[in-house]
Amino acid sequence: AAAAGALQAGGLVAVPTDTVYGVACLAQDSGAVRSIYSLKGRNGGKPLAICLGDVERLYRYCHVNVPDELLRDLLPGPVTLVLKRSEELNKDLNPFTSLVGVRIPNHPFIRELARACPGPLALTSANISCQASTLTVSEFQDLWPQLSLIIDGGPIGDVQSPECRLGSTVVDLSVSGKFTIIRPGCALASTVEILRQKYGLIPESS
Repeated sequence: AAAAGALQAGGLVAVPTDTVYGVACLAQDSGAVRSIYSLKGRNGGKPLAICLGDVERLYRYCHVNVPDELLRDLLPGPVTLVLKRSEELNKDLNPFTSLVGVRIPNHPFIRELARACPGPLALTSANISCQASTLTVSEFQDLWPQLSLIIDGGPIGDVQSPECRLGSTVVDLSVSGKFTIIRPGCALASTVEILRQKYGLIPESS
């Protein structure tokens, strides 16, 4: 409830996910979206993903051209699905692209938080752009002063393992019958197997 309140007041909240620590704000709040870019020192041409609590809500913000079962085979999980965005999504969020990445992390806290908020969360990793992803809250201490709230979920994964810092696997499903891996991430093999073997999608070279 405290995190949902901070988000609804326009704040930025650090949250644990199933891959690395993230920073979330309300995707429909243009001021908060600007804050997240300045927090990270992030290039304004790099898109933010949206985060939802449940697969059903995805249809409101995206045009889906794959079977519902495919979405549910990959979500919730350490995968970001890139789809065509719908008119419902804030025009100030990634205005330079007609696509949007969607995350439903397999983590009970962030899914509850997403359900408690009126629209989608904008989600990015809790680090300065181009630095390593973070697996504990102390690793992004330099960001603390600019955050409204920090939710400490303890260490995520194996802090010693470089694989744990890869973040989610990002896959573009916006072209019917095809998929493009945008970022290999931590779940590449299992994601590609589901897309190719079960659904017969054809890989496009990114």
